Amino acid sequence: MRGTLSAFSAGLREFYEAPYRRTLARAHRDEDDLFTLVVLAEALGVPNPASYYTVEMLPLVADRVHEWHTRLGMDRSPLDHVSCC
Repeated sequence: MRGTLSAFSAGLREFYEAPYRRTLARAHRDEDDLFTLVVLAEALGVPNPASYYTVEMLPLVADRVHEWHTRLGMDRSPLDHVSCC
């Protein structure tokens, strides 16, 4: 009985979540792109009032620069000191 209920619950969860999975993945990707832009703003030449706090996050974002600029449609990295291509 317990296995049947958990299978039914999993089926209902899939039924209700499936239509929104792509939309939520796109929203998450857009949020990650915005976060990357905020962290790299100072390196791109955009004045960033929070650069003191975002400089600590550069190592977290540095390995995803290639994914970020190719997703935004840039052939090469816009950062002079980061050559990923």
